[in-house]
Amino acid sequence: MNPTLVAVALSLFSSVAYASAAVAQERLAARSAGPDTGTLRLLAQGAWWWSVTLNASAALLHVAALKYGTLTLVQPLGALTLVAAVPLGARVAGRRVGAAEWRGTALTLTGLAALLVTASGTAPDEALSLPQALAVAGTTAAVIGGLARGARPGLRHATASGFASGVASALTQTVTVAATDRSGSPLSARVVVVALLVAAFSAGGLLLSQTAYQGGLGAPLAVVTLANPLAAAVIGLSLLDEHLRGGVAGLLLALAGASTAAWGVMTLSRPAPGRAAPPDGLADDDHPVAAVLALETGPAAYEPSPVPVGPARAG
Repeated sequence: MNPTLVAVALSLFSSVAYASAAVAQERLAARSAGPDTGTLRLLAQGAWWWSVTLNASAALLHVAALKYGTLTLVQPLGALTLVAAVPLGARVAGRRVGAAEWRGTALTLTGLAALLVTASGTAPDEALSLPQALAVAGTTAAVIGGLARGARPGLRHATASGFASGVASALTQTVTVAATDRSGSPLSARVVVVALLVAAFSAGGLLLSQTAYQGGLGAPLAVVTLANPLAAAVIGLSLLDEHLRGGVAGLLLALAGASTAAWGVMTLSRPAPGRAAPPDGLADDDHPVAAVLALETGPAAYEPSPVPVGPARAG
């Protein structure tokens, strides 16, 4: 089968899992926001581990996609997370997809289609050397440290999370290519060290996104979605000998596609109008997935449950 088609299909399934995980994290952040909230408190809650499981499943699918597609192909497809969230959120909320959501979906898919034309190619065979991987990790850690200063959640944390996740993907591709290279050892020093860096950046990106989502999911998720492929594309184009097809025309098409997809992502991330506030004493904590596009700051809007809701279970 065509490697590009395999990479696209795996990225689609990965995006659905990431969308569900992001919603689970936002719901947890909305319920647990407060001065006494910390990492240890999150680790004691089942909802946190459910989001971790979803993220892990999505990550495995993403790793498989990186085996068949280049960074410049796979990473922009992360925008499919929001596209997948449109029907998911509408179905759970018991409503129809709105005109703005259709417009955002169409813009995102159009932009991604343009990027696929310019970025598609053979399966990756280049990998970062150990010095390159360490240099990328050190530079990224310094940037993330500057962005994540202060405990107050904001778009800085979302940007840092996107950079961490994008670099983790680039390093993951290096591990995948190096470990499956028959000319070397699958457990070489480069594979082991870079795998540890992948774990560190993946965990850091997850915790940073959890902090960013405390202020609401919309804008932070958009920033994460845009920063992730940006970081990966810089690494792929500058260090992994990846390139865009079509010369100058291909570059212009890629820029137009990226701009269109970014416009679509921002459209999908705006709060849906006309949401009523929950009645006193009620919340939608028992929804399996919140309405992704009802993204006001703070707890999500109340949506009547289609089945009787029992007493809230201890997390």
